[in-house]
Amino acid sequence: MSDNSIYADLQQLGGATVQPQSPEEAVLERVQNPQQDVEYNIRFTAPEFTSLCPMTGQPDFAHLVIDYLPGEFLVESKSLKLFLTSFRNHGAFHEDCTVSIARRLADFLDPKWLRIGGYWYPRGGIPIDVFYQTGEMPEGVWIPDQGVPPYRGRG
Repeated sequence: MSDNSIYADLQQLGGATVQPQSPEEAVLERVQNPQQDVEYNIRFTAPEFTSLCPMTGQPDFAHLVIDYLPGEFLVESKSLKLFLTSFRNHGAFHEDCTVSIARRLADFLDPKWLRIGGYWYPRGGIPIDVFYQTGEMPEGVWIPDQGVPPYRGRG
């Protein structure tokens, strides 16, 4: 069982929080990984991710799947949720949103490995999928397929 003192520095969990207005304003939080001696995958899925087209201001929608093998730290999930929702008022192209999320998490957590799949719903009849990972997929760890079907309405 883990030591609950690793949660002592968390500021957002368990209390009221204000939605950040931009990704730059969003605060990510992390905790010590109590299972550092084991290699395992963590997956976050955000099937209703939204951002804005920087040219038209119209909303864009994506299904994001984030996998990572933690090192010393785990991302606190409420802070991740607030970070992801901070893109709702942020204008950026699909590629920039997807890679920016991955790079910020990789810089903040220093995981053993991280990948993100950004499965964007069609704009102008063309879906745009963006993929990023920090290196080769590790061996010996179960990392399932991201499970998002090729475009057929993304359902």
